[in-house]
Amino acid sequence: MPSGASGPPGAAHAEASGFREEVRAWLADALTGEFAGARGLGGPGREHEAFELRLGWERHLAAANWTCLSWPKEHGGRGLSVAEQVVFHEEYARADAPARVGLIGDGMVGPTLIAFGTEDQRRRLLPPIRAGEALWCQLYSEPGAGSDLAALSTRARRDGDDYVIHGQKVWSSLAHQADWGFALVRTEPGSARHRGLSYLLVPMRQPGIDIRPIVSMTGTSEFNEVFFDGARTPAANLVGAEGDGWRIGMATLGFERGTFTLGQQVGFKRELERIIALAKRNGAWEKPHLRDRLVRAWIGVEIMRFTALRTLADATADVPPGPASSIGKLYWSTWHQRLGELAMDVLGAEAMLVEGEPYELRPEQSLFLFSRADTVYAGSSEIQRNIIAERTLGLPRA
Repeated sequence: MPSGASGPPGAAHAEASGFREEVRAWLADALTGEFAGARGLGGPGREHEAFELRLGWERHLAAANWTCLSWPKEHGGRGLSVAEQVVFHEEYARADAPARVGLIGDGMVGPTLIAFGTEDQRRRLLPPIRAGEALWCQLYSEPGAGSDLAALSTRARRDGDDYVIHGQKVWSSLAHQADWGFALVRTEPGSARHRGLSYLLVPMRQPGIDIRPIVSMTGTSEFNEVFFDGARTPAANLVGAEGDGWRIGMATLGFERGTFTLGQQVGFKRELERIIALAKRNGAWEKPHLRDRLVRAWIGVEIMRFTALRTLADATADVPPGPASSIGKLYWSTWHQRLGELAMDVLGAEAMLVEGEPYELRPEQSLFLFSRADTVYAGSSEIQRNIIAERTLGLPRA
């Protein structure tokens, strides 16, 4: 945060303590030598970039105690305040550090196990996440149950000490790289909607699991279809009770929309700054209609940031999030999609061309193409509008 900006409670203390300077200095030193070439790599639509190098970076972060910042110290984390987490994610993005490969374990699975898991599950599964040794993926969406997640049909039946899983998941980010997945499955035959669902932790490298990458229009394939045909997981990997999966699964999504959004937004602002620089180089900045759109985009990302800070301040005061996450998701996805369109207009005729061999897309072209998915994944805009209408405005269900 800029000096003097408002933020969550304790932000001024975090600044005064020199925590921001500590983070900034560590990143400046760490992103040299072996990891100098990792700057700016990875992220949505670019998860294929230097994956092994970024995996090494994840373990380097862990060795220096920069993973699992929000976890309590008794579970291997740093127990940082929300203000300190905000500082870290902002400085991480500003340093152009590579997109992390362990975020799903760090930000989603870990907090879920801390809140709902057994002592045995925490003992077995938290340390490998903390060390960057185990990667995770999310197994929620299905071909007939995307935004309407409660319609899922993947099933698991108890067989002795195991659950046996049959069904299909889709749009599972980095499933082809993951060691583990967390899945919502139907364990009660004949159940419907939110009832009869359970939350299972599943080893991904086993017979009975077939992972097929989905090639997007950017030519990359970070999303996957995952087919289960008799895959097994021990009953000890059931989180919570049978039938309580919906509640736990929604809590996991709540953890996803925490302080990591601040780093995401600084990344958005970095993209915008590059587009502004491009506009000033190629003359697009001199066109009033494009300059106006660039200014509006800057205002939009600032609104996004301050709204997120206010939401995080509510979280520290234990105010239930309600539909705030839906409002945030609808806003950022629409803003980012428009930024991709703006990038194409700033490029002008060059937007139709790729540079010489190996004929890869320019960053602006990748931004435009991949951002088409922003208003679909993690809850489509139509579903978010329904949630806002029903839960905030009190309108009748569609």
